Amino acid sequence: MNNLKSLLGPMRVPFLILTPACVLLGLGTVVWTTGHINPLHVVLVFIGAVAAHISVNAFNEYFDFRSGLDLRTTRTPFSGGSGTLPAQPQMARPALLTASIAFVITSLIGLYFMSIWGLALLPLGLSGLFLILAYTVWLAYNPILCLLAPGTGFGILMVMGTHVALTGQYSWTAFFASLVPFFLVNNLLLLNQFPDVQADQSIGRRHFPLTAGRRVSSFIYGAFLLLAYVVILAGVGLGQLPLASLLGLGTIVLAVPAFVGAVRHAEEIQKLIPYMGLNVIINILTPALIGIGLLVR
Repeated sequence: MNNLKSLLGPMRVPFLILTPACVLLGLGTVVWTTGHINPLHVVLVFIGAVAAHISVNAFNEYFDFRSGLDLRTTRTPFSGGSGTLPAQPQMARPALLTASIAFVITSLIGLYFMSIWGLALLPLGLSGLFLILAYTVWLAYNPILCLLAPGTGFGILMVMGTHVALTGQYSWTAFFASLVPFFLVNNLLLLNQFPDVQADQSIGRRHFPLTAGRRVSSFIYGAFLLLAYVVILAGVGLGQLPLASLLGLGTIVLAVPAFVGAVRHAEEIQKLIPYMGLNVIINILTPALIGIGLLVR
């Protein structure tokens, strides 16, 4: 059991729940625009998306351990990694192997869908694979790229990738839907960087909480929250999302206190932790509610 726990640690299993929420949103766009799905293809998309999430998590754990960052980071329930590799350095190679196997699984599933639909999925697939490999070792050292990469991966690439993999076509509905997790998941990583400023600075990373400060970053956080809800309203107003997708606005009751808490406690990490938890709930619940709104048609 200890070996299994050590193997699962770098996958960050508790955080994988974000992936089903994003896939559900993409699935909802397919059902709302086409009215039908292939169940086998849905299963394959889900496996590929979870494998991609596992891969980026495990690569992040491995490279953060190799850089020495994990030994300098103060962990919270939502940031700082799983703590597996600092406690068990011998698990570094299995973590790298886990990341690599998951990467191959995602790639093979992508190739399968390309064999069905042709090259439509190629831009999204290559971009996703690039993000998995480049996030920790390169993108995290550029403030703009570090800010936008997470939402690009889980929003635009995962939601639209689900739609294209299941239909072979792009759609404005999928695009509008994908912008919601784009802004929210960018926020997820942004707020989770607040506790890591000193540790990240020690290895040369550059992200907004480090370069612009936590208080400025808390207002960026608020702007992205607002934009996520504006996108929902715009999508409905333009007829690209159904009226039922306004269910996603329900998480505003969590977003307001999360923003206020982020601004008020930007420099007080222990007091910030409950609002980091609210942020996780917002990230999971909002796309799931929009997805349900799309599915009920």
